[in-house]
Amino acid sequence: MRKLVGPEERRAVVAGVGSYLPPRAVSNEDLSKRLDTSDEWIRSRTGITIRYVVDPGMATSDLAVRAGAAALKSAAANGTDEAVDLVILATATPDQRCPATAPLVASGLGLPAVPAFDVSAVCSGFVYGLAVADGLIANGMAARVLLIGADTFSTIVDPDDRATAVVFGDGAGAVVLRAGHPGEAGELHAVELGSDGRLSDLIGVRAGGSRYPYRSEVDDPADLFFAMQGQAVYRHAVVRMAEAARAVMARVGWSPGDVDRYVGHQANLRILTTVGAELGLAPQRVYANVAAVGNTVAASIPLALADATASGELRKGDRILLSAFGGGVTWGAAALTWPDLSQ
Repeated sequence: MRKLVGPEERRAVVAGVGSYLPPRAVSNEDLSKRLDTSDEWIRSRTGITIRYVVDPGMATSDLAVRAGAAALKSAAANGTDEAVDLVILATATPDQRCPATAPLVASGLGLPAVPAFDVSAVCSGFVYGLAVADGLIANGMAARVLLIGADTFSTIVDPDDRATAVVFGDGAGAVVLRAGHPGEAGELHAVELGSDGRLSDLIGVRAGGSRYPYRSEVDDPADLFFAMQGQAVYRHAVVRMAEAARAVMARVGWSPGDVDRYVGHQANLRILTTVGAELGLAPQRVYANVAAVGNTVAASIPLALADATASGELRKGDRILLSAFGGGVTWGAAALTWPDLSQ
């Protein structure tokens, strides 16, 4: 239940959106030159045609700062003060294991004294971040929050592993959330979250934490890279993304016909279309930009929101349904009404 602050309830309202992709594009044809794959094989299994990756020396914080700056500029253009009082960074690829990356991002944005912290829920990170921002705005601890999803999975994926190298891209997306009132365009209506640690082995990097510390040598070099059990991940992702979406729709009283756009985590096109069908949504209501960016992990949903806004596919008053599934395993969904971000 939300906490009431003052005479009326505070709601988190989307006030700006932004994104950033690193400059180096990697096409399916590029990958086929060094891997046992082809453009047709990649597209038929993932729907991806291109992805963007960081150059050596570029880190997650560099992408996050650029996406955050774009979101702040968007908010200012649409009437919200660029000053924010909290920065949340959703990422599974921080610049380093310690300390958190969010304070560095805040400093890079000219916000050195603002509280900032990381959220780690892999591909569900942005939805988890929405829940945190919503709670802090609702209880009066924050008035304007910059929420960024950013990941550089090219730095942890084995470049010679066809199963993962073709799927992931790097990028960042961000939203500004401000305190508002019920019924405003941009209102975040509800968020639903879940996890199941029994499935933690499905997605992750084995070495480098406290259980399997990284030293100069590891038993298996593959433990240094990201790995996932593709078929099992697919099955669980479809079930959990659909379940969470149904739960959040029930909380806000939406039927499938009420949803103008479903923006799911852009893992691959098959998951998106299958979840859309499970929810009873017409195909044209399922937004996908995975073909042009790949799976960008925590950046996926905010990148898609930014792209859909820029293309005019999201308009003021559209009822938007989000859902995601990621390592942990974690999942989540959110319902919101899109604001006018035409500037």
